[in-house]
Amino acid sequence: MDALGDIRVIELATGVAGPIVGMFCADFGADVVKVETPGGDPERDRPGFPMWNRGKRSVVIDPGSADGRAWLRNRIGGADMLIVRGDDELAAFGLDAMALLAEHPRLILLEMPVYLPGHVPWAGGVESAALLGAYGGQFARQSSVSGEPVESVYQTLLYAHGLWASVCAVAALIEREGSGFGQRVTVSGINALQQLTMISLVVDPNAPDPSTAVGGAGRHPTYSRMIAGDGKWFTSGALGPRFEAMFMEVIGLGSIVEDERLGGSLSNMVAPENIGWVQKAVEEAVLKQPRQYWLDRLDAVGIPSGPIDERDGWLDHPQVAAMGMRVELTDPDRGTVVMPGVPINLTATPGAVRGPAPALGEHNGKVAPWPAQPRPAADARPLMRSGPLSGIRVVNSGPFLASPYAGCLLSALGADVIKVEPREGDPFRKPAYGANRGMRSIAIDLKHPDSIRAFHKIIEGADVFIDGLRPGVTKSLGIDYDSLKAINAGIVTMSLSAFGQTGPLGGRGGVDMVLQGMAGMMAAEGGDGEPIVNTISVCDISTASMSSLTIALALFHRLRTGEGQRTWDTLLGTATYLQSAEIIRFEGRPPAIVGGVDFQGDGAFNRMYRAADGWVRIAAPDTPAKIASALEIPEERLADKDGAIAAIGAAIANLNREEATRRLNRAGVPSASVRKVTEVLRDPRLGEAGFAHVYPSDNGGFIATPGRIASFSRTEWRGVLKPPGIGEHSVRILEDAGIDPATIDQLIERRAVAVGGPMPQILPHAYR
Repeated sequence: MDALGDIRVIELATGVAGPIVGMFCADFGADVVKVETPGGDPERDRPGFPMWNRGKRSVVIDPGSADGRAWLRNRIGGADMLIVRGDDELAAFGLDAMALLAEHPRLILLEMPVYLPGHVPWAGGVESAALLGAYGGQFARQSSVSGEPVESVYQTLLYAHGLWASVCAVAALIEREGSGFGQRVTVSGINALQQLTMISLVVDPNAPDPSTAVGGAGRHPTYSRMIAGDGKWFTSGALGPRFEAMFMEVIGLGSIVEDERLGGSLSNMVAPENIGWVQKAVEEAVLKQPRQYWLDRLDAVGIPSGPIDERDGWLDHPQVAAMGMRVELTDPDRGTVVMPGVPINLTATPGAVRGPAPALGEHNGKVAPWPAQPRPAADARPLMRSGPLSGIRVVNSGPFLASPYAGCLLSALGADVIKVEPREGDPFRKPAYGANRGMRSIAIDLKHPDSIRAFHKIIEGADVFIDGLRPGVTKSLGIDYDSLKAINAGIVTMSLSAFGQTGPLGGRGGVDMVLQGMAGMMAAEGGDGEPIVNTISVCDISTASMSSLTIALALFHRLRTGEGQRTWDTLLGTATYLQSAEIIRFEGRPPAIVGGVDFQGDGAFNRMYRAADGWVRIAAPDTPAKIASALEIPEERLADKDGAIAAIGAAIANLNREEATRRLNRAGVPSASVRKVTEVLRDPRLGEAGFAHVYPSDNGGFIATPGRIASFSRTEWRGVLKPPGIGEHSVRILEDAGIDPATIDQLIERRAVAVGGPMPQILPHAYR
């Protein structure tokens, strides 16, 4: 059975992010019809198209054709979901969003604007990860050698946009099962930026932007990439007090904690004044032995680690194949294509690659009319809810970053999320301040003989259980799927691991840093130079969205069948998905971009340039004449790459950012200022859009966190999400589970459960 087996989707959106939503829908059984104009989706000629459009049907419609418009209106009448960028796309086909929702009350209208609804600050309104990353603060926050902005070689923001919008779309389908009504769901490019760069956006908004001149390894000396004595690179995943201390012992620096500059705590390694000298000490120690020596020693004590490999070989890694993440099929336009598979796993309703991307117009005249959607009763009123997942209870025992952040995202969609942590607390809860927002906390020792009975009572009233533990740990604790299913037959369990349970690396521990290295992401960012660590925890952060999508699909299936199931995902699957366009293979594909130290772009017309007061990013690879006109440069000076970079650089250097981007955009050259996070937070347009929440900290300053990260026309959740204290809600959670006061007191007295107060609202030092 397919999770979305009877769902019908019309996809008008072009590019990357919108089609990714259609891809996930098709992978899980939906009938997705891609409607294209006669020229086709502009992305058709790009390498990622075969993946993002697999399993769909293609129909070509001329927007000016009355018959074509009538065909589209008819199919929308039977559709469950319509995917668009915005109102302009609808208007081209003579459609209006509000009229559609009135005419088709069960329709989920998923709107995915490039920047904000009705506004794109660069020429042409083009979808661009580079311009969004520059204008949204991502590039200015990337660790560097020079302290200047650095961009990624990946379209990560677009991948994040499509993934998070998929979560929100399925959440709206879940809500519709109860209410009978659809709604307008808006997930903008800015929402994707908020979701992906969350850690960078949790700041004191009145403090200076932190210096990024810490090198390509990042800020954390033991959670980083390193070069061994044989010249080979590897990564260490030593994060958190226990692993940090163990790592220092392994490399012979156990006494470094006694240095007065650290104040007796290794957590102070990431204080700005300590990063440099601690990094140097670690580098010198690691150079004393070859890579395999360190990998063996780290593995022996349980610290995640791995080699840094090249990107081009990732799809051939045996663990990738073992996880079903390598798929080969025949594309009508490209022949044999090797691409990433389905990155999430539902045991009762598994996803699958259903077929190749269609040729342009391949299904013209072949898409039979869908039955019309049932109409609500004449006197039915659409329910108002505080989030599309209102009424869903999630129990989340995952530590560190990815699993807690999944809980935060589900909370932002209205779910009641209970954070289950040890009596002493999640060891990473302070550094992961932003990831733990929105949850309630119970501090419970799951190894205590009295605790498991209390935990099972909590599970009786839950819809979902998330664990981020190594494979096998849940079974040893009696909290695996089979044990929980015996208590709650409809439970959905979601297990996150690094590499899954089977294959040569099955059961092995791993973290974001390790997967960035093994999957080739660091090598690609570094190019011919040293590997570069992405300051964004891209694998962790995106796996939180993957987990949320997995859960949403399983909940939707349960609503229709009453059946729970075991689900799981991996950091490996996410690391593969995040390189969709870069690692897909077929004969004749152009080479994927590689970076370098403090990478600023891959061509003269597609890069960052220094202005008089900062930097600007242009994204116009095919418009040298327009650039020449805007900057008053003789066009012949733009004939070769090096000459063009010099000429454009000299012209922009004499202009401030505002003037440079004004001239370029006016001439039709998509351009944006490269802004720092503190500038982004002060953007009045973003302020009106609810970009950030700002509230007082407990040390006299203020804390900014991401605000609303999706909009729902009828079931919007509004409010400030803050992290809970350790065990702050222990008593209330146990009471809600039906446990009597005497038993609760006994659990506390026997140290099975801990009770605490609110978490101090104080930001830690940034660790990335």
